[in-house]
Amino acid sequence: MSKPVTPSQLRQDVYRLLDGVLETGEPLEITRNGRRLRLVPDEPGPDRLAAIQVNPDVIAGDPDELVSMDWSSEWDDDRRLLP
Repeated sequence: MSKPVTPSQLRQDVYRLLDGVLETGEPLEITRNGRRLRLVPDEPGPDRLAAIQVNPDVIAGDPDELVSMDWSSEWDDDRRLLP
């Protein structure tokens, strides 16, 4: 869920925020005087998983071979992940 907006933010960007709720199905929370109001679409948003397209070129070769390979020679304890 996105962070709540104030009534002033809603007034400034009402059409963009409402379109976002309709496009994503994600509720919009508005906070006023410590209370919350939630705007939700009456129908669920698009199924994001259904939009994923299969790409057979992602793995070059036999996927089973990747699982059965000995990757221990690739491991390096001193190598760090970069942010």
